[in-house]
Amino acid sequence: MQTNNKMAVAPVGKLIWQMSIPPLISMFLQYSYNLIDSAFVARLSENALTAVSLSFPITTLMNAASIWIGVGVNVLIAGYLGQKKQDEANATVTHGLLLAFGIGALLNLMSLLIMKPYFRAFTNNEEIYQLSIAYMSVCSFMQIPNMVHIAIQKMIQATGNMVAPMWFQIAGVVVNFVFDPILIFGIGIFPAMGIRGAAVATVAGYLLSMILAFALLLGKKQKVQVKIKGFHLKKQMIYRIFAFGLPSFIMNALSSFVVTFVNLFLVAYSDTAIAFFGAYFKVQQLIVMTVNGLIQGCLPVMRFNYGAGNSERLHSAFRYGTVLVTGMMILGTLAVLLFPAQILGLFMASEAMRSFGISAMRIMAASYLFCGLSTMISTYFQTTEKVGSSMAIQLCRQMLFLVPALWCLDKLFQLNGIWLAFPVAETATLLVALVMMAWHRRKNIS
Repeated sequence: MQTNNKMAVAPVGKLIWQMSIPPLISMFLQYSYNLIDSAFVARLSENALTAVSLSFPITTLMNAASIWIGVGVNVLIAGYLGQKKQDEANATVTHGLLLAFGIGALLNLMSLLIMKPYFRAFTNNEEIYQLSIAYMSVCSFMQIPNMVHIAIQKMIQATGNMVAPMWFQIAGVVVNFVFDPILIFGIGIFPAMGIRGAAVATVAGYLLSMILAFALLLGKKQKVQVKIKGFHLKKQMIYRIFAFGLPSFIMNALSSFVVTFVNLFLVAYSDTAIAFFGAYFKVQQLIVMTVNGLIQGCLPVMRFNYGAGNSERLHSAFRYGTVLVTGMMILGTLAVLLFPAQILGLFMASEAMRSFGISAMRIMAASYLFCGLSTMISTYFQTTEKVGSSMAIQLCRQMLFLVPALWCLDKLFQLNGIWLAFPVAETATLLVALVMMAWHRRKNIS
């Protein structure tokens, strides 16, 4: 049977490169938002950096919800297109947009309600508390545009178009990067808004990305369309969007849990330790989630061929993607191992922060490679509808292994034990992922 869909016929290696580079760039840009904010805010004071660090778990959780809906829509659309079910793919677009707007509004409201008790739980420093409220009271409004533009990005990526979504992501980051210093410090006609200016720049960047994403979806002929005529809500489709995106949500949401939980340990040491970990974690997320962008390029290729029943191309894409992920994680590890002082310099690190931060970064960087490999296995399970196995890997990484490791190693080695917990947990998670992969293959379920 003839087909002109490149997902079915293009050489796997070339296809993975074509599909992965744009989302890789998009994820790099997506996670540069918080890093850029922190780098500029750090020039105000270490207390301002601490405030943004304390806000990071909330913004991460909001971003995780956006990725949840986006990935769920992406996987479902790619599968329907592989099965040549165009009408169902179009209906998924409409369901995805409705969910993005509805859940985005709900999370916006929830973040405004919880932020005061949340920040009070982590600091007795009144200046840090007030700075945190000032930042988050504005940043909460990023959620609707963030959720909608990510949903549209994933819809378009599911059709094999990985380049167009990259451009509205770039536009948002450019706005954030340009207006961060202008609104923080006050330049020309713009008043100095301090930490609140960083939040305004972030919201403006997401808003522009959403507007451009809608223009792309509605103003140009795409392989999927918004279905309006004859549309009605399908509970099963909503359930499948949630189910397919759930592993990605867990992976990202647990990052929020990790930062919150680690901060509970660090608060016993100093505000400087909290500021450091917030800054470091933004660097770590930039590396890990950029590699995750590469994995997202593999996801629709694997999902399409799984839906089309082509197991040979499915497994070929998994193997090729694993090699690329390994190489990128090695580069990320080397960057942090070799240049920790320079990275801390981006955040105007004090001598107190440098005294423990340089060695801490090198210890935690040892976990990157294990994280990349286990995430690739988790994504394979996600695309082949083994959602339970995919979620189990993410739970092991950021809860079942990390929490006990943090508690035990903090008791044994104090502050250094907290940093050591990360490579310990990632190593154990990779071993579990490999065992699960072997078990599935032995049972001929893969």
